[in-house]
Parts: sequence; C-alpha cells; structure tokens
Amino acid sequence: MSLDVRSAKLLDLVDSGAQVEQIGTGCVFTEGPIWDSEGDFLLFSDIPANQMKKWTSDSGITTFRQPSGKSNGLTYDKQKRLIACEHANRRVSRTESDGTVTTIASHYEEKKLNSPNDVVVKSNGSIYFTDPPYGLTAMYGEEGGQELDFQGVYRLSEDGQELTLLVDDFDRPNGLCFSPDESVLYVDDTARMHVRAFDVQSDGTLANGRIFAEEEGENGVPDGMKVDQQGNVYLTGPGGIWVFDPVGTHLGVIQVPEVTANLGWGEDDWKTLFITATTSIYQIQLKVSGIPVP
Repeated sequence: MSLDVRSAKLLDLVDSGAQVEQIGTGCVFTEGPIWDSEGDFLLFSDIPANQMKKWTSDSGITTFRQPSGKSNGLTYDKQKRLIACEHANRRVSRTESDGTVTTIASHYEEKKLNSPNDVVVKSNGSIYFTDPPYGLTAMYGEEGGQELDFQGVYRLSEDGQELTLLVDDFDRPNGLCFSPDESVLYVDDTARMHVRAFDVQSDGTLANGRIFAEEEGENGVPDGMKVDQQGNVYLTGPGGIWVFDPVGTHLGVIQVPEVTANLGWGEDDWKTLFITATTSIYQIQLKVSGIPVP
C-alpha cells in the first residue's frame, strides 16, 4: 500500500491503487530532482558523492556532472539555464548556454552565504532560495565557519544585480515553492517541523508570514516541497510525502520505503511525481499535473 489516507480528497489526487516504484538506487543521499522537458530526463543531486546524476527510462542512472559543488536543490530559469544550490561552494550557480558555470549569489553584505539549499524561479525571472547551514560539514559540503548569524530566505532580482534578504527568523529554512498564481510563497522550516506561507508583494518581497501546515513523527522531516496546478502542497515528512490542500488540511501521506528528501514533477503531462529518498529515486503516477518547469 502506497497511501495513508487521512481524507477522501486525497483519492481525487492519487488513485487508491497507485504504487510508489523504485526506478534507480545505489546513491548516497539523493536530492533536488528536476525534469528536463527537452531531453526527457530527470536530473538530481547526490550530495555526498559530489555528483549531479541523470536518470532516463532507457539508461537508468548515469553521472551528469562531477564535481557538482555538492549541489542540492536544482531548477531551470526561463532561458532553460540550470540553477543549482551548491553546498561546498556556498553559492547559487547558473550553467550558461555554452556550458560554463557562473556564480550568481555567494555573499550577503560581504559575508559568505551559509550553504544555499533549495531554489525556485518566479515567472518574471527573479530567483528565491533558502540558506541553512547544512552544507558546513564535510559530508554535505565543506567544513567551514558560519559568517552570517542567521539562516535566511533570499530573492535575487530579475537582472541578477540585487540580492535581498526576505526573512531571517527561520531555524533551518529548506524547501520552498510558489502557489500556482505566485501570490503565495511557501517555505518549510525543517527544525520546527512546519511550513510557513507568505504573501508575495508587487516588489517581490514577502509579508504576512503565518503557519500553513505542521508535521509530526519520525523517519522524515519537512524538506523538499512542491505544489500541483490545483494548489495542493506536497511536502516530504515522516513516512514519505505529506499532502495538504490549499488551506493546509492534511489529506494523507504517499508512503515511500526510504527517508524522503525531495520531489519533483515530470514526464509529458507533468503527472509523474519523482521522489528522491536516501539512496534511491522513485516515481508515482498522479491524477493531477504539477507546475511545469521550463
């Protein structure tokens, strides 16, 4: 059984007989799945292995980039350039069309970022990312001192010239995603086991922060997070993927055999949910589509 149903509404999103299928394994700790719609492949990070890896249905898992800066969260911008949160390099990078890798954020007020963790691109091209200190260890990044005395959520302007600190009172800010209309930004706090929602202002800043959802239990924490086109929120947590409706009602859990770190939509109809969980990647078919990535 792949579902722990808390509300019948979950079955409007996932068929009762749908199964979580392992499609690849043998990694160390998987993260940051992103679907490449042009190449029909899944790209993801294996942080301790210092690799970005690629999965296709034909070839399985292969190495895409090594070293990867111990990358974590990945996405594409509106020009189809790869954006990566690199723990070891304490930066957010962009891969240009010619393959060169450019630093687009590494310091705030002349101090090194902690270790950028997850990232999302708004439709206007601005980039939002979280910056907990998880990568300041040898296993998940590089050992180093924390220069900033807070764990922030940031916005990089559309032209890449201005880095704005949006929120600084998180303990461990981690996964983040926009509502379908981009009027709300969700950010989870791993240490506090909850998700906060913020109203996105016309200038891209955030206001009216409030608790959207909470989790409890063991063998999983709030980490990666995505929304579907109906505004339902999918969040890693104890047992697998916790699903919440747009007002924060817990609908149930998509159960995953390993501790789950992140998730992402893919395939032609964006109804396949790919899941990175410890040593493996999994997939499950849903009834609704996720938000497509360029």
